[in-house]
Amino acid sequence: MTRESSDDVEAAVARAFATEWGQVVATLIRITGDWDLAEDSAADAFATALERWRRDGIPRSPGAWLTTTARNRATDRIRREATGNAKLRQAALLARDGDEPAEPDEVQDDRLRLIFTCCHPALPFEGRVALTLRTLTGLTTAEIARAFLVPEPTMYQRLTRAKKKIREAAIPYRVPPSHLLPERLPAVLAVLYLLFNEGYAATAGADLIRQNLSAEAIRLGRLLVELLAEPEARGLLALMLLHDARRATRVGADGEFVPLDRQDRTRWDQAAIAEGLRLLPSAQGPYQLQAAIAACHAVATSVEQTDWARIVSLYDALLVHAPSPVVRLNRAVAVAMADGPAAGLALVDELAASGDLAGYHLLPATRADLLRRMGDSERAAEAYREAFTLAATDAERTYLRARLDEL
Repeated sequence: MTRESSDDVEAAVARAFATEWGQVVATLIRITGDWDLAEDSAADAFATALERWRRDGIPRSPGAWLTTTARNRATDRIRREATGNAKLRQAALLARDGDEPAEPDEVQDDRLRLIFTCCHPALPFEGRVALTLRTLTGLTTAEIARAFLVPEPTMYQRLTRAKKKIREAAIPYRVPPSHLLPERLPAVLAVLYLLFNEGYAATAGADLIRQNLSAEAIRLGRLLVELLAEPEARGLLALMLLHDARRATRVGADGEFVPLDRQDRTRWDQAAIAEGLRLLPSAQGPYQLQAAIAACHAVATSVEQTDWARIVSLYDALLVHAPSPVVRLNRAVAVAMADGPAAGLALVDELAASGDLAGYHLLPATRADLLRRMGDSERAAEAYREAFTLAATDAERTYLRARLDEL
């Protein structure tokens, strides 16, 4: 290996973090059972990479290098802190070179095991989802808090309580037997969907899209469909594929956000759309309904040719399963397309008055777009400015500034 420039090394470490963090942490959790030790050792390994890779060069297999380094860090720490036979046995496990023995379950993917461990029914639902996102993706507490629309201290407390519960209850690190899978399925599906969404539309930062996260969610979704003959698992995979088919057209050449009505539909991934349509079940669970909505967009030749009336009816059905303010906002957009902007604006104003989406930038952004379509430029500009101050990604801020400049 040869000496590398700082820029090359920083880029390589960033790529490795995006693709390898979950695997490194999941491997250490499987071996040690210590969540905090796994995260701390993984973080040390990435920090070490910044120094060592400049001196020694970027390794051929960054993931293997990081896993070995993280394992060594964990071994050193355990030995320093060892006060009994249990700690010494844990250190001996970590010190093994090569592959560890297979776990006694049917699934040998550490990341899928991690999801099912985090989604144990003994944990509160919000804690299950948040802990999986934290350990699997390396998302910060602040990023997860934004995804849940809660304050950062609240999310920190959820994560701390979830880790403590796993430790105290000795929850095993494995995919449970088939008869226990249904009770964990809702949280597992929620984890995959939030993981996909964080990749498809990042909650903060310079990049609107973090492709590695959405790709990982789809990969795990495929494993889940193979594991379970469950319509909602198929529905979620269909939903992710149908959304991901549009990924290349959602960001312009300069990194700006491109809304649905301005996307080049000829560039949509037709293979992903076809696969999503094949997976789409006929039942009416929440993920299946969302996938059916995505399918309406995927098969339409234009925004004008989209079956907006059907989309409204699908949102009506979805509200029965998931009566969330975000679903109501999306339904308002569909109503505006089906019945005119004034009808949609009335629903958006109801949502604004409720306070349920306070601080959510898409509420004023939607309101601004409807006011613009109605010719009310002054009120539209005010709403665009509000959305701009709330938007968390550079791409979205660029888009909102351009729309404001158009008025």
